[in-house]
Amino acid sequence: MTDIVITDGDQAVFTPAFGAAIVVVRPGRLTASGKSTLSGKKICVEGDEKKLEVPGCAYITPQFIIPGTGTLKIAALGADQLTKKTKDGGKAILLKGSIFTAVFEVQSPAQDPSNPPPKPDPVPKYSGTGQLVSFNLKFKAD
Repeated sequence: MTDIVITDGDQAVFTPAFGAAIVVVRPGRLTASGKSTLSGKKICVEGDEKKLEVPGCAYITPQFIIPGTGTLKIAALGADQLTKKTKDGGKAILLKGSIFTAVFEVQSPAQDPSNPPPKPDPVPKYSGTGQLVSFNLKFKAD
């Protein structure tokens, strides 16, 4: 299916709900490594999504209400977020598509203050979702 091509500087926007964790999300900017360009910007190819990280995001859970921090990443693209036919340098091109799977990796655990001393959240990572947002509204590929 034809969809919008993702280029350098386009964003990954994360949904705040990551299972039990509520994350104060910020968008992440994609850095393209494709050989081709559109309007002077490199296009994003398969693998570029793995380089995206948004560190320093605060989070809490219903039990652990003293905020902790972690890093947002793209865990896996959706089936509709890579070209099936069109390639750049032998790699599939990233498309806007629908939803990707995201991961929130805890760096500093949130804390439960109910029984002093506060107990840290034992969960090292949470799963969530997000979408790719493109500033390119013209160029499409399949």
